[in-house]
Amino acid sequence: MKVIEHTWIPMSDGVRLSAKIWIPDGAAHTPVPAILEYIPYRKRDFKAVRDEETYTFYAQHGYAGVRVDLRGSGESEGILQDEYLQQELDDGLEILSWIAAQDWCNGNVGIIGISWGGFNGLQLAALQPPELKAVVSVASSDDRYQDDVHYMGGNLLTDNLSWASTMFAYNSCPPDPELVGEKWFDMWMERLEGSGLWLKKWLEHQRYDDYWRHASVMFNYDKIKAPVYVVSGWADGYSNTIFRLLENLKVPTKGLVGPWGHKYPHHGSPGPKIDFLDETRRWWDRWLKDEQNGIDKEPRLRVWMQDTVSPISSSRPGRWVGEKDYTTPNIHMQKYHLKPATLDKSDKIDDFIPEMTIQSPLSVGLFAGKWLSYSATTDLPSDQREEDGGALIFDTLPLEDDLEILGAPQVELALSSDKPVGMVAVRLSDVAPNGRATRVTYGVLNLTHRDSDENPTELEPGKKYKVKVDMNYIAQRFPKGHQLRLAISTSYWPLTWPSPEPVRLTIYPGESLFSVPERVKGLDQNDLRDLDTHESTGGMNTTTIIPAHREWKVEHDMANNEVSLNVVNNDAKYRLDDINWTIQKKVQERYSYKNNNYDTVRGEVKSERTFERDDWFAKTITRTVLTSTRTHFIIRATLDTYHGDVRVFSKSWDEQIKRDLL
Repeated sequence: MKVIEHTWIPMSDGVRLSAKIWIPDGAAHTPVPAILEYIPYRKRDFKAVRDEETYTFYAQHGYAGVRVDLRGSGESEGILQDEYLQQELDDGLEILSWIAAQDWCNGNVGIIGISWGGFNGLQLAALQPPELKAVVSVASSDDRYQDDVHYMGGNLLTDNLSWASTMFAYNSCPPDPELVGEKWFDMWMERLEGSGLWLKKWLEHQRYDDYWRHASVMFNYDKIKAPVYVVSGWADGYSNTIFRLLENLKVPTKGLVGPWGHKYPHHGSPGPKIDFLDETRRWWDRWLKDEQNGIDKEPRLRVWMQDTVSPISSSRPGRWVGEKDYTTPNIHMQKYHLKPATLDKSDKIDDFIPEMTIQSPLSVGLFAGKWLSYSATTDLPSDQREEDGGALIFDTLPLEDDLEILGAPQVELALSSDKPVGMVAVRLSDVAPNGRATRVTYGVLNLTHRDSDENPTELEPGKKYKVKVDMNYIAQRFPKGHQLRLAISTSYWPLTWPSPEPVRLTIYPGESLFSVPERVKGLDQNDLRDLDTHESTGGMNTTTIIPAHREWKVEHDMANNEVSLNVVNNDAKYRLDDINWTIQKKVQERYSYKNNNYDTVRGEVKSERTFERDDWFAKTITRTVLTSTRTHFIIRATLDTYHGDVRVFSKSWDEQIKRDLL
């Protein structure tokens, strides 16, 4: 194997993108297929260890690996100004063409990626580049508004703040002078000045508009011609995509959902890791080498059917199950009627069921975890009894038999509101005989978006409405003796940003319905190929200097009546020994409110990145604070960078964006 640590890929406008390439021996004489990963997460350092393992494995199996830093990231020239811009996609097309033209490539290229790379893999496939023959898309979405890190059910996710702050920090990082030479400082200053405040851009688009339609492949499924393997985990925020793509793509499509968080499945937790690299190797062999290995004949969908478990468990017991197709008669919707404190699946409708009201405290949601789980331990939901006191709850009787569900539960609510803008959150929990309540799935809806995300409308206070709230897809086994619990609340902070003011909802149980997708039969583990356990096939020499540190604390300051969720997510400080490059990433997040006052809701994210080699040192510090009034969102952000002990750049932002029925 030959490794090219850094080479330039020229773009038509003169900007050069930086690539690292792994080439199998003999490829110069017998060209091989290539696999591209195209992301902004810095191949030189933060993803270097992971990449070395992945692309060493692919090279050992006859594939060239190509890792490219997006324009304006890592060692690539230019400026990165937002996600999935047309410039990014145009660059991607030029990269694919460049790869196919190299003497070590036979013209067949696949693209793989998780999160950003999973998104642009689908987006590039929809542009039909002739070189692209197959896609592996992990933890991605076909819908950038309704099912991404920014908004959910028309509600603002606080992960929107967290993610904007993550990219704020990445965009502040310098290129490595060892690779780009003396111009490193000018490149750094250019991206610091030009990247912009992404959170402001995203808050300026609070409804479904052309900004979000751009690069949402759900609007052009038919344009995707390359076979797609789409993958995610139940603890991730992106599991719904798999089911939509299986239903709508017209090309060979395969779906895999494990128990994992936002990680590649060979590194994923909770639950069992799998030999994901070998699974993808089989996909590449079929579509890049035309080997008839049968992967396209296997069940299109495989999911981890989760067993009951204590909240915040480091494992997810269960088993693999499969379906030849997701649109299968093996799954039917089991309906439950809402009655006082009860879910009743009988068809008998009571003559009169009294209405019920709920106005939740802001504390409902403090134990919800993140929309997008990374650590899959600290940021998973806790025992839901911590939340249920501020919600309306409806329980089934203890189950007489085991119940398995696979799909998206749905709640149909008849309700009225005392305010023109409000939201509702619904949760499904597994209640054990000892009372322990483990969240299984959930959904949220901004009630002004009840009919349209494009054109939301105010509620008329006191008027009765019928609304539907879809929960996230899930596979779960409820054991005999356990109960299903539906919980309904009017806030879910800090997973979603609250309404402008407290809302009281009146729920009409007799006109409401809860449906779960019951799986009655299907392919079981014995019918499926073993996915094996991953074993590392290569890596980089590293030295840990400071170990990683994680915290997730809910605090209630009784003296000031201030409630806060405090998160520390510090990665290890370590040296990449072969290039003498020491890096560290530190993040602190804080979400708070006082006196249950909606005008005091506050989110703050502070990130620090450091880079060292001998006596060369660079540090970046970014800080973003988001607050709101009843009429506006308020952003205050600062960016400071240091070369040695000298601060070489400083900038601040103070922005207000009007709330748009949010």
